[in-house]
Amino acid sequence: MAQSSVFLSGMGGLGIEIAKNIVLAGVKAVTLHDTKVCETWDLGSNFFIRKDDVSSQKMRVEAVCSRVAELNPYVHVDISSSILDNNTDLRFLQKYQFLSCDAFGVCVRVFCDFGDEFVVSDPTGEEPKEIFIQNITQETLERQLSDPQVLTPDLSKPEVSVNAELVRCLSRTARGTVPPLTAAVGGLASQEVLKAITGKFAPLQQWFYLDAMEILRPLHSVSPEEFLPRGDRYDGLRACIGESLCQELHKLRVFMVGCGAIGCEMLKNFSLLGVGLSKSSGEVCITDPDLIEKSNLNRQFLFRPHHIQKSKSTTAAEATYDINPDLQVEAHLNKVCPATESIYNDSFFSRMNVVVTALDNVEARRYVDSRCVSNQRPLLDSGTMGTKGHTEIIVPNLTESYNSHRDPPEEEIPFCTLKSFPSVIEHTIQWARDKFENAFVHKPSMYNSFWQNHPSPEVVLQRMKAGESLEGSFQVIKLLHRRPSQWEQCIAVGRLKFEKYFKRKSPKRPPTPVEFDLKDPLHFAFVVSTARLFAAIYNISYSTQDLSEEVVASILSEVRIPEYSPLDKSVETDETAKKPDLIKMPVNSEEEREAITHLEQAISTCGITSERLQMSPQQFEKDDDNNGHVDFVASASALRARVYSIEPADRLKTKRIAGKIIPAIATATAAVAGLVALELIKVVGCQEFESFRNCFFNLAIPVVVLTEPAKVKKTMIRSNIYFSIWDCWTILGHEDFTLSDFMNAVREKYGIEPTMVVHGVKMLYVPVMPGHSKRLKLTMQKLIKPSLDRRYVDLTVSFAPEADDEDDLPGPPVRYYFSSHETP
Repeated sequence: MAQSSVFLSGMGGLGIEIAKNIVLAGVKAVTLHDTKVCETWDLGSNFFIRKDDVSSQKMRVEAVCSRVAELNPYVHVDISSSILDNNTDLRFLQKYQFLSCDAFGVCVRVFCDFGDEFVVSDPTGEEPKEIFIQNITQETLERQLSDPQVLTPDLSKPEVSVNAELVRCLSRTARGTVPPLTAAVGGLASQEVLKAITGKFAPLQQWFYLDAMEILRPLHSVSPEEFLPRGDRYDGLRACIGESLCQELHKLRVFMVGCGAIGCEMLKNFSLLGVGLSKSSGEVCITDPDLIEKSNLNRQFLFRPHHIQKSKSTTAAEATYDINPDLQVEAHLNKVCPATESIYNDSFFSRMNVVVTALDNVEARRYVDSRCVSNQRPLLDSGTMGTKGHTEIIVPNLTESYNSHRDPPEEEIPFCTLKSFPSVIEHTIQWARDKFENAFVHKPSMYNSFWQNHPSPEVVLQRMKAGESLEGSFQVIKLLHRRPSQWEQCIAVGRLKFEKYFKRKSPKRPPTPVEFDLKDPLHFAFVVSTARLFAAIYNISYSTQDLSEEVVASILSEVRIPEYSPLDKSVETDETAKKPDLIKMPVNSEEEREAITHLEQAISTCGITSERLQMSPQQFEKDDDNNGHVDFVASASALRARVYSIEPADRLKTKRIAGKIIPAIATATAAVAGLVALELIKVVGCQEFESFRNCFFNLAIPVVVLTEPAKVKKTMIRSNIYFSIWDCWTILGHEDFTLSDFMNAVREKYGIEPTMVVHGVKMLYVPVMPGHSKRLKLTMQKLIKPSLDRRYVDLTVSFAPEADDEDDLPGPPVRYYFSSHETP
């Protein structure tokens, strides 16, 4: 890519999407071509055109050039505004392969022609499999014009070349533009551009077509005036969806969790759609606790180098004002988790119309999903992994929720493999991560916990002499006894760890012990990164000069390496064996005497200060290249790989595996964000179930599949009484409302006989439990004891089955309001 040039003609919404993606990818040069002047209309589709560009009548290509170039300083961006027609010498185009991409309102298409000589070097990007080639064919490309093979993602639509409804929709909306649709097809088209210049991944064969007819309201239900231009930035969108739906988007209240790659793309879509800009009722609230790292810049397009180490959410919010100054974005720095439920409580979720997740982990998705279900809020979820992407639309009372399905758990590497039989680089990287966790997270945390639970070393010594067994005391005292106090001691510890890990502790046959050589960059990196981490947990300062080879060599010349004596240890071969519990040490009289002696020495020689009873655990942070964390894992992994003759991995691959980084690229993130924003329009338009689409794609192959979401399942309690995950029954109470009143209210309102009432883990009423029948006379206030600000609680109520021999049936949650005036 770094040697390739791209000529890109057309700087409308679709052209600027493609320009953004290929510049972020890192081609050598891009020439942007366009002949039009900036208009107000462009503000609704081109996110790099500003109001000043319109008022000054600047050429579109001039307006966007510097902003496109700013995305990647390694890409040379040039412009051309020459008219290309039959009078122009077009021979300069012969050095390029050809790709055409068009957007006409709600319909988009892509066509690729990379020529007869094009070679695909890696069709899928997956690990290669052994196959037998039966034959090779080379189709004539001209055939695609008369008998096209079209990749159509939505198989629910009729495969008819000329469809009357389609023609009506196309002609009605062709002059307009739908920014999320151009984002989606722009992501796919950009990937095709990268295929053309790299030969990596299989290109289209050769047409792609997609439409978003579902976002349109029937013509008979909307006045023609709805679609007329009004001279603002939304005229292009208005021409497709009408003024009423534009206004609904302006009034929307959206909560987006995560402001990384997908989050940046979503904010761009919000800006172009005018989401939440109504000052009376609109709102866009975003939250992300992370800071911007250098590695984010190649796909999180709202961020620039001068934003590094700034908050993602606040920086993203500021960047969206450049795209649309009318947008109202409230930026938070919080995680969305049980610890922040005082902020993101039921009242907060109930205020929002839609929740959007732009997250990188499953657990956070599951939690947000559970909050959306309990508060009956639609959730739009998406994710990417390299060229693959998925979107999922979750609508109250229509679809299943995210938690309705579960992916299989990730397989762990057996402990015996990590310890004794590593065979691939993933084993050594995980081994290095385990060493990191043990030495720099687990042990310091355990050390701090011990001294928080015991008042002083003197008291611990007294209790140990009295014969008490204090959990963790042996290891804590060993850490206290060996605690370094100077940088030189940290370097010595690093050198001794090298000897232990890579020369002596190699149980597999046949390992190759490594002789320490300070001139070897890997050896030097391990010792220094290990020393830095020990200095960090023990709060020992050091200078940049202390990290130099000269200083380290001087320190190491004084380090004494003890004589080797083999340990009486066995090779672990049991794949079911677990890692040993590092806190629970075996107890014998020799170890007890040694621990007591070491503690006495520590007390008598240095008078233990409160600082010495405190350590600073180092949580593994992959994105800070200055903290030494990745340096330790990379050097430790590579050295262990050398011991076992395993092909090593470079630092970047090690960082990706150790940090469990899911690879992300701009093309896929743009595509999923566009597809999600299309669903947002459908949610706002209150479309029927059949209109919604989930999507899975792999841009490498390429495959794009749109499917209807799974319908919500309904459970039958009795004849004609059903409930789903979205149901929440309500009972309105008052100050004197008893448990008996509650059960009567459930019986009368829902026609069901309650048999058990549970609040969280507390059983309020179980008939078989002694004394529970007396609780029926107690008030709900006394049974639950709510805090003063608590308006309601969600209770789990079971019901009697129809047949006596069946188990009780769980029903939906029953929300009990302590006062009839407290309902939302």
